[in-house]
Amino acid sequence: MNLHEFLTPPAQNAKRSGPADKTVMSSRVRLARNLKNFAFPGWAKKPERIKALETVQKAVSALPEMAGGYADSLDHLSALDKQVLVERHLISREHAANGVGSGLALSQDESLSVMINEEDHLRMQSLQPGLQLRQAWAAIDAVDTALEQRLEYAFSPELGYLTACPTNLGTGIRVSAMLHLPALVLAEQQINQIIQAVNKLGLAVRGLYGEGTEALGNVFQVSNQMTLGEAEGDIVERLSKVVAQIIEHEDNARGTLLEKKPKVVFNHIGRAYGILANAHSISSKEAMNLLSLLRLGIDLELFPGAHRALVDELFLVTQPAHLQLGYTEKLSAEERDVYRADMIRERLRTLSRPITPPTPGSALDKPDPA
Repeated sequence: MNLHEFLTPPAQNAKRSGPADKTVMSSRVRLARNLKNFAFPGWAKKPERIKALETVQKAVSALPEMAGGYADSLDHLSALDKQVLVERHLISREHAANGVGSGLALSQDESLSVMINEEDHLRMQSLQPGLQLRQAWAAIDAVDTALEQRLEYAFSPELGYLTACPTNLGTGIRVSAMLHLPALVLAEQQINQIIQAVNKLGLAVRGLYGEGTEALGNVFQVSNQMTLGEAEGDIVERLSKVVAQIIEHEDNARGTLLEKKPKVVFNHIGRAYGILANAHSISSKEAMNLLSLLRLGIDLELFPGAHRALVDELFLVTQPAHLQLGYTEKLSAEERDVYRADMIRERLRTLSRPITPPTPGSALDKPDPA
């Protein structure tokens, strides 16, 4: 099966909705597992990696949840294919560098993803739109339970599930939420205070593509760091409460900015619209940051009739690999910047300029001279 025929079209993908999705773009729960009597992928020789891949792929494909899904070895995918999967958060950047002896399985709706022979034999995740950490945990827990009937995991009664990296030892769980926090960033010090407070709680704040990446487009990933000594359900609940508090802080920051610094907000959004609607060359990084402000403007109802899905689709299709999909020849970075700008201008052609309400003290509030 061709990967791109299987994947949900970006426009349809962007219309997926969930609770609190104004702020929480997605919820993810990932489990790391390894096979008993197999060397960890990083230590295994090629024949053993291939054997582990075949063993896991057979078990995963037999699950009812994976019926009608997609499964393949990574050496059958091009570098572009793998980068598209990274941009959709279906595989990690590290897994994209793998080839023979590594694989991938996706459920039909792409909510379930299993990376085979990444750092561990299995990295399985449930990805849900909006704030659905509990639902994501229930979905991946069911998959894990079913697989444990088919596969013999490496497990220690004292340490729990054994993993290649000690930071995943125990439950092997990583719970994360992807948050869009433009108001907290515009409020400058507030985002730093939030990050510090979250870190003190033993949670990590990372960028758009996880560890070691930037928070492009004012998008941050908040996740647990400890996997040992705490039950999976407790980790999910703890993160859910923290995310709910961050949502409240973002909402408050939006209200405060509109009340005390409306012109600052309108200026950022208006400039973002102006550049996006008129630029003829724009980098991926600049596009993401400006689209974030456009998304904020839509949420604040400054673009009547516009839907957030438009921006969420542009977030995806303007990424380098997705942009390259439309062209047979390999594009240079400069060419991508030009084509990206062309695409954005065309998509925003029907989007009217932002309509901002008058603010106290503005020229619109002053009476006409007698």
